[in-house]
Amino acid sequence: MSITVTVENDMIKLPPGIHVPDGTTARITFENGTGRTLAERYAGLIGITDALPEDMAENHDHYLHGAPKQGGFRHRYC
Repeated sequence: MSITVTVENDMIKLPPGIHVPDGTTARITFENGTGRTLAERYAGLIGITDALPEDMAENHDHYLHGAPKQGGFRHRYC
């Protein structure tokens, strides 16, 4: 069975007419309420700059935190 519930004051409120026996286990997935994917929510930031180093993805820890650069490692699928 799948139902939509509401959380109020840290308690799960079942819709009217839905009764679940005590001791029933359930799996709960929390939704962010926007109905949009991560890419959709941050679409305005995608491609915002082209002034990053070519190896930014590979060496982001170097540029952000000063870690040693990754010496040209290439994924076998690239």
